[in-house]
Amino acid sequence: MIEFRSISKTFPDGTTAVDDFSLQLPSHQTTVFVGSSGCGKTTLLRMINRMVDASSGELEIDGENISTIEPVKLRRRIGYVMQNSGLLPHRRVIDNIATVPRLNGVPKKEAHARALELMDTVGLDRSMAERYPAQLSGGQQQRVGVARGLAVDPNILLMDEPFGAVDPIVRADLQQELLRLQRELDKTVVFVTHDIDEAFLLGDQVVILEKGARIAQKGSPEEILANPASDFVASFIGADRGKRALSIREVDGSSILVDGDGNVAGALTEEGTA
Repeated sequence: MIEFRSISKTFPDGTTAVDDFSLQLPSHQTTVFVGSSGCGKTTLLRMINRMVDASSGELEIDGENISTIEPVKLRRRIGYVMQNSGLLPHRRVIDNIATVPRLNGVPKKEAHARALELMDTVGLDRSMAERYPAQLSGGQQQRVGVARGLAVDPNILLMDEPFGAVDPIVRADLQQELLRLQRELDKTVVFVTHDIDEAFLLGDQVVILEKGARIAQKGSPEEILANPASDFVASFIGADRGKRALSIREVDGSSILVDGDGNVAGALTEEGTA
């Protein structure tokens, strides 16, 4: 379990990114930090692996204060996936995935065997193992990034807007892939996004943040949709505009679900909503 206790972060320029933040992140679930740019969500994420250190407060993982753990040692046991994958351009796919195990002293042959297994796990053909990042599509690069994040079989996987730089179709595929991986691997996932629809799709616990990482509301997607805690939350999720209200429209003999903006949200079939 990850626990923030009265965490604050003020940068040298005087900017307070996080102001007295406290929260428990349950084990083996996906917690999503969601909010507008500059609300402190990425700062919170990077505190977990000490890429950013808190100015005050305590952050614990399974009861251990992470300030007592050497940062590099901590990072090598936590998976981290970022936007634009962050792959090393001069290294082959197989070597990118094997980076942290090799740094941890795993023999090259063993690390490469594990990398190939992870390519299977994230849906990448093994024939891509010898390619370089520039030879991959954006979606393939992100899958390599996820595989690299899983390479040391971490209990915790941090994901910083990992799907924000790919097109909507690829993004939807990657979101479904993450849902499948979480069902199979049962990690503690901390996910950052500015997209509330992505947050509701992926999160067991969704934390909506205002400036300074102040919690506007936290809960399951169902709880937040049913009872927005404030006008800010209602506006952020689109409830104040009726965006979340669905209606049925008949189109060429088919029943189509549309939201409050008139956008298609799904279709009614004999089996249910598609």
